[in-house]
Amino acid sequence: MNTAARLQAALELIEAVERAPRPADAVVSAWFRGRRDLRDEDRGAISGLLYGVLRHHARLGWWLSKHGRPPTPRNRLLAWLALGQGKTRDQVQRLFSGGRLAPPPLTEDERVLLGRLQGSTADHPEMPEDVRAECPPWSLEPLRRHFGDAFPREMAAMLEPPPLDLRVNPLKATRPAVLQNLRRLGFAAEETRLAPNGVRLKERPSLSRLPMLKTGEAEIQDEGSQLVAMLVDARPGERAVDFCAGAGGKTLALATQMENRGHVVACDVSEARLKRAAQRFRNAGLHNIQTRVLSGERDPWVKRHKGGFDRVLVDAPCSGTGTWRRNPDARWRSHDGLEALTTLQANILDSAARLVKPGGRLVYATCSLVPEENERQVEAFLAAHPDFQVLPQEAVADSAHPAYLSLTPARHGTDGFFAAVLTRVTSGSARPSS
Repeated sequence: MNTAARLQAALELIEAVERAPRPADAVVSAWFRGRRDLRDEDRGAISGLLYGVLRHHARLGWWLSKHGRPPTPRNRLLAWLALGQGKTRDQVQRLFSGGRLAPPPLTEDERVLLGRLQGSTADHPEMPEDVRAECPPWSLEPLRRHFGDAFPREMAAMLEPPPLDLRVNPLKATRPAVLQNLRRLGFAAEETRLAPNGVRLKERPSLSRLPMLKTGEAEIQDEGSQLVAMLVDARPGERAVDFCAGAGGKTLALATQMENRGHVVACDVSEARLKRAAQRFRNAGLHNIQTRVLSGERDPWVKRHKGGFDRVLVDAPCSGTGTWRRNPDARWRSHDGLEALTTLQANILDSAARLVKPGGRLVYATCSLVPEENERQVEAFLAAHPDFQVLPQEAVADSAHPAYLSLTPARHGTDGFFAAVLTRVTSGSARPSS
């Protein structure tokens, strides 16, 4: 596939992402499944164009508005070629030739636009702070308050493409063996800095080239997510719940911690997600996991199993601000706002807490960097539940708050995560109510 054909394919993919209500990674995966004839180099180049446009969404929109052009997929791709890749108008015109598999020829209006953009870069000193940081207006003030002077550095880190992290399944392999296998296949792989079973690849190859994913020897999981799962500290023979299991990545980690002994329940409101997760469980050789579809956070199943579990993980639905480097389109997808999210999180945490037995552990986690979803949420829960107390964490020495796990792309090289470990104190040792 030549460069012009890659541009036309990238334009089709950008349009598909814009039309679809699903996240970009799901659209991309489905799109490439329908084009299995593409080589890895073509896939990488097409994905690179797409994610370049997505990571510069606000800045490209600002430039197009400055020159009176609508932010159509084609205009954004043209702007990215000029501002992000430094291509001249003549170079772009040769690629947009209208030939076989190439994009249609440039219009006179597009030629004028490229002429005006030529020689500029994506950033401009006149850009507002939220545009330069690719930060949606609703999140600007909460994140600026949270990070203070580190705000520019943290936002810049979330504009960088993430590495590919794997979690080695110790029931099937060792980290040295997986590293050796990856290097034998020609990949630059290294141990993760914080997670003991993690492996990091700085490039993102086609997943079909990673045989350890098919055998269940490893799973794709960001290092930060691995650390959150470690805080649950599930032991062999215990009973554990992943209350918002989703795709099941953390459920897999819990079941592995338990060495395939004991009982893990993966709960979610989506039956489809749980069905996909169940296949991952089987592939990993794990047999101690049961799936449970919930009608909502107050499903009667929770009441029936009150106080019945040693470990409960609540990986709550959230704004996803910590995953923006991995899911750049998520910044701009509409949601119901922080108030609706924090209300849902509080309800989920309150309900899931009923499952924890005295002396048991409750881990509340999000992939958000917004305090209202994290520290404030835990503080409100503790004020309403005097039978729970915080277990301070030392997993990451430079966390912003010594009682919690707090990870960011700039400080730790992981996705952004928050986690608090709580324990239900036994009768007679509860904190006095305030």
